[in-house]
Amino acid sequence: MENNISTQVLRKLIGMLPFFLFTFLPLSAQNPSWSKKAANAVFTLKTFGDDGQLLGSSNGFFIGENGEAVSSFSPFKNARHAVVIDAQDKEWPVTYLLGANDMYDVAKFRVDVKKPTILPLATGGNTQETVWLLPYSAKKAPACIQGTISSSEQVLEKYPYYTLDMKTQEQQVGCPVLNENGEVVGILQPSADYSKSVSYAIGTRFADDLRISGLSINDPMFRMSHIAKALPDDFNDALLSLYVSGSTMDAEQYKDYVERFIQKFPDASDGYIYRARYHVNKGEFQQADDDMKQAVKVADKKDEAHFQYAQLIYQKEIYQSDKPFEAWSFDRALQESQEAYSINAQPAYRQQQAQIMYAQKKYEEAYRIYMELSQGALRNADNFYAAAQCKLQQGDRDATLALMDSAVNQFTKPYVKTAAPYLLARAQLLYEVGKYRPAVNDYNDYEQLMTAQLTDAFYYQREQAEMGGHLYQQALNDIGRAIELAPQEAAYYAEKASVQLRVGHTDDAIQTAQECIRLRPEMSDGYLLLGLGQCVKGKKAEGLQNLAKAKELGNDQAQTLIDKYAAK
Repeated sequence: MENNISTQVLRKLIGMLPFFLFTFLPLSAQNPSWSKKAANAVFTLKTFGDDGQLLGSSNGFFIGENGEAVSSFSPFKNARHAVVIDAQDKEWPVTYLLGANDMYDVAKFRVDVKKPTILPLATGGNTQETVWLLPYSAKKAPACIQGTISSSEQVLEKYPYYTLDMKTQEQQVGCPVLNENGEVVGILQPSADYSKSVSYAIGTRFADDLRISGLSINDPMFRMSHIAKALPDDFNDALLSLYVSGSTMDAEQYKDYVERFIQKFPDASDGYIYRARYHVNKGEFQQADDDMKQAVKVADKKDEAHFQYAQLIYQKEIYQSDKPFEAWSFDRALQESQEAYSINAQPAYRQQQAQIMYAQKKYEEAYRIYMELSQGALRNADNFYAAAQCKLQQGDRDATLALMDSAVNQFTKPYVKTAAPYLLARAQLLYEVGKYRPAVNDYNDYEQLMTAQLTDAFYYQREQAEMGGHLYQQALNDIGRAIELAPQEAAYYAEKASVQLRVGHTDDAIQTAQECIRLRPEMSDGYLLLGLGQCVKGKKAEGLQNLAKAKELGNDQAQTLIDKYAAK
């Protein structure tokens, strides 16, 4: 009887076994039907630094047939190289970033992979909707983790950020969260506490919409990574990006960027012009010449291409004249510029011709062009200044000064900052021709415009003009300012001591001269001024001794002073 009861209980328990298995097995074991195929889209991302050492890793997945993928952005920081390892344990290189957001730690990038398995993107997820996290697993089916969307909020006004009722692990960050149809709802985000059954995900559309714009190259976020950046799809954005990248990338990255621009826009002259500039900087003039010929060939606006050709040759002849290239010369640059002008008579092309002629020392021809431009559409300070330089080279200082007046007269008081270089140039010219007080006036106007950028050299220059104009107190003030800005410059102390002697501040001059000697005991001026001050004060023996020291150090004035005071 007991055996029969036991047998019946056993049979009943065996009959209930499927119920117990279904009830108590973890939800992660109940993989959706789409999980096996979808697992092939998930990968591990690894990034490496300059030394080849592993920097970081995360998970990610493919969303585009051309290898577009998304993952965390943080592993890309300071990275020089990146790879993904797919579900078949195959390694594929990351070619370049397509977009990124540091705040939500998401990156979109392209992988050089053949026929990737891609995950479809959901339009969004609903609260209380059942979702699954699909972890990365190499060569075996992963165990999905089931959960629900407990809440959703909007970020950047249109993208959902989900709170999930789901327990996850740190090593699963970057994995996809999918709905029952196998569509990606979000990307798993880092969590502050993995001991709780609360996780977070950013909507996948947020990552898919990430783009690189024309100015992205200069974005501090993108500059944190050395991985190559994609070119914008829009031509004007790509051109802006190419312009900005020249100052933000190293030479090899920049070269690669230019090459990709040419591949993407082969019929645009801009890429060949930028590559030609790169070749010139490397001293590869034949390659540069070939590129400029191609730029002229494909250009829609032939005049602009000839203008750029002329400019490149001109700059090479100015800055790399020690590296001859037979095909390039100032004459060739002038020929290209004249060709541009014959196609489209722009004043800027004539101005370029004048610059080339000036470099050829054809000062009168260049002067005539600058004056021609000054009577037309390009009546500006630049052309009057350039014409002044032509006359200065011809030795005509009166004409030079008149032209500098015309340059400054292109501005009205109160002056704007763009007038500053012309005021400074006229001040220096006025000083050279002995018109000291007008020079001081220009220096004063310059000071008002450039207060934050003034250097010790400026105050020394103005002090020299003030001395010429007998403005001694102003001169003392300025040489004092020069010393404040450059307290180790002994020459300024010598100048100050000289001014102090001129105005009768003999005791001060002696102290200043001693400081000059302390700073540069090998300089004769300190001893000369100290000796002169001592002689003036009646300390003839000490003074003559210091004058003798100045003579010993090669000072030409010392003997005259020795003769003067020794005879008294």
